[in-house]
Amino acid sequence: MRPALHFTPRSGWINDPHGITARDDGYDVFYQYVPGETTWAPNCHWGHASGPDLLSLRELPVAIAPGDGDDGIWTGAIVRDGDAARAFYTATTVPDFGIGRIRVAYAEDDWSTWSKGDVVVEAPADLDLIAYRDPFVRRDGDLWRMFVGAAGRDGTAMALSYTSGDLDAWDYEGVALERNTAELDPVWMGALWECPQMFDLDGHSVMISSVWDADVLHYAGFALGSLDGGRFAAESWGRLTWGPSLYAPSLFTDADGRHALTFWLRGVGGADWTGAHSIPYRPTLVDGRLVVEPHPDVLDHRVPSWGDGVVDGLAADIEWSAADGVLTIASGSAPTITFTRTGDEVVAETPASRSVFPAIGAMRIVVDGPIVEVSSVGGAFSTGVAPAGPDMRVRATAGDLSVFGLA
Repeated sequence: MRPALHFTPRSGWINDPHGITARDDGYDVFYQYVPGETTWAPNCHWGHASGPDLLSLRELPVAIAPGDGDDGIWTGAIVRDGDAARAFYTATTVPDFGIGRIRVAYAEDDWSTWSKGDVVVEAPADLDLIAYRDPFVRRDGDLWRMFVGAAGRDGTAMALSYTSGDLDAWDYEGVALERNTAELDPVWMGALWECPQMFDLDGHSVMISSVWDADVLHYAGFALGSLDGGRFAAESWGRLTWGPSLYAPSLFTDADGRHALTFWLRGVGGADWTGAHSIPYRPTLVDGRLVVEPHPDVLDHRVPSWGDGVVDGLAADIEWSAADGVLTIASGSAPTITFTRTGDEVVAETPASRSVFPAIGAMRIVVDGPIVEVSSVGGAFSTGVAPAGPDMRVRATAGDLSVFGLA
């Protein structure tokens, strides 16, 4: 069963969202897409969707496809310079698709068609790398700065820095930030940072990335510190996501000019489709850690519940505040998921799985068909579930509970 508000493909496989852009009173969203398959394959395309808000997206034809020297079109970024738009993407070739190249494509018409340009950046020859991909581009004064994820053969995860004055010619500046997979304290950050993105938030610089090691996808982590030119000085590290679903956060600027994030959700699918995108979030800093909270677009989709914790439909937005207690989401007598909270620890149990994650303060729980997402100051959690509808029942043994439908 498909979610009502989370973006899914009509058919095929999707994963990383990227290039999310507020434009023309709505949003354009791009993503890695494998047509006709329900498992990942290296011949990724750039899928494309648009809508008036981030929970009302409509799938459009493929924006960029393999060919012209590309066997795969992998994750990248959209840059707008005046009226022009460029996509910087990871161009891959088989069999050695771990080491990509950064290529540019130019928007035509209404962004439905993109024409490929040159390869503008390649992996530095003096680094012994096993992976190189996922460009992220931002303004840095009078320059443009690009960060690319890389993995050294010795287990060092890196974000590499490049600069350009015109978006055409790029100069390699060196390693912006690195950390070895052997470092565990206070959080393990793996051997490769997929989609490393750097931005400024509340007087701090933030690096957020996905944590990869030996072809296993783990979670999203972050560093807080200061970015001076092309060098990021990390002062603290943290973990942002828990559970089997949330991965590949994509940073963008929303219609209000604020930072926002959308994640790829793993473990969700149907007979002929696999993958979904999370609800949008806004990042903030609380007590020295990165926190995400649901974007106002979610509030705009709230509708009244039937009362007494019953929702007429498959989607709900739930607020639960309790130091200890149990919250159950069910359809009739069959529980979809149960949260048991003891202080700052929550155990999430479905008929098929059990997960433990931290929660601090009030919990926000969004349920949408086969997807559950939870956020609090402690971090974000998501998992796939058997859908609860059409009459969803939410019950809590303690604390304050507010239940709204989503439509």
